Amino acid sequence: MLTDLTNSGAIPTLSAALRFAGERQKLIAHNIANIETPNFLQQNVSVADFRRTLSEAVENRRRQTGGESGPLNFGNSGSIQVGTDGTVTLRPERSTDSSQGGVLFHDKNNRDLERLMQDSVENAAFYRMSVDLLRTRFDLIKSAIAQRP
Repeated sequence: MLTDLTNSGAIPTLSAALRFAGERQKLIAHNIANIETPNFLQQNVSVADFRRTLSEAVENRRRQTGGESGPLNFGNSGSIQVGTDGTVTLRPERSTDSSQGGVLFHDKNNRDLERLMQDSVENAAFYRMSVDLLRTRFDLIKSAIAQRP
């Protein structure tokens, strides 16, 4: 019964979003930590790939269950893999050209601190929004359980 509650509605979607944002924040922090490292090429994953993968998983769940219940079964994109237990593994791509935002400097580092800080702020906002929405879902479940005689 507990799995029915945690696999219904938006909870699996929000959980996957939280895991993705957490893993992406680690990647962004790694890029920031190596901003002065010679020969370091920043890494990134596509947020659009995650959104597409998540959307496909939600649509597949709707087709399979006829509604909004049941676990999400993710297909894996090239840079994002979601395990059956919900773990998110990122396989970032190295940014080797200036189209990803960084100029290749004389020390062969493609640093772009402004872009990294923007990514960090956007990712943190996405994480906070997901946490707030997930908290609301769990508060509804807690409220419903508390009302039982």
